Amino acid sequence: MLEIGIGMGADHLEWAKANPHSLTGVDLTERAVAFTSERLAHYGFHSDLRAADAEQLPFPSNSFDIVYSYGVLHHSPDTAAAIRDVHRVLRPGGSARVMIYHYSSIVGYMLWVRYGLLAGKPFRSLRDIYANHLESPGTKAFTVAEARAMFSSFSKVDIRVQLGHGDLIQGAVGQRHRGLALTLARALWPRWFIRAFMKNYGLGMLITAVK
Repeated sequence: MLEIGIGMGADHLEWAKANPHSLTGVDLTERAVAFTSERLAHYGFHSDLRAADAEQLPFPSNSFDIVYSYGVLHHSPDTAAAIRDVHRVLRPGGSARVMIYHYSSIVGYMLWVRYGLLAGKPFRSLRDIYANHLESPGTKAFTVAEARAMFSSFSKVDIRVQLGHGDLIQGAVGQRHRGLALTLARALWPRWFIRAFMKNYGLGMLITAVK
């Protein structure tokens, strides 16, 4: 199993618990590799961890049964190239389990209202909003059709849009955008309505694809 974008190692630790004998992880930074290595060691686990570019994975073709990446590949300059490399390193019949951001999301519309409409810039595109006001600069989001196109080389693709804490304004989300509007939204947000009628407008797009 390979995880792309190990970050602080939270998900990687859970994979180690489930499959402790055959685990590999990559991240763009040496800092993430060191942190995750220490985290695993604290719990008595080990993984083959490397600093690497998701668009040019340092592994032979047909190396892994599972490739997992949650909330990472939409930060890659060329997400489609990263997905092509995911396909390359998977063995025939292996599966990719990937989360990338969904274009038509409640989070995107909220950010557009604040940084587009209320800022006097109603013609700003959602893509520009995502790139400048959601996480790191250049963050992208994709339509379901765009995701299917990027995963077109796989034999089977299942895509599911999921509501998250950002869409429901729960937990610690939104701290970057503090203000009266966020405080009022937390108190008045119609979560029951969103869960019942807007399930297809979540920020998370969960993709399971079989090579």
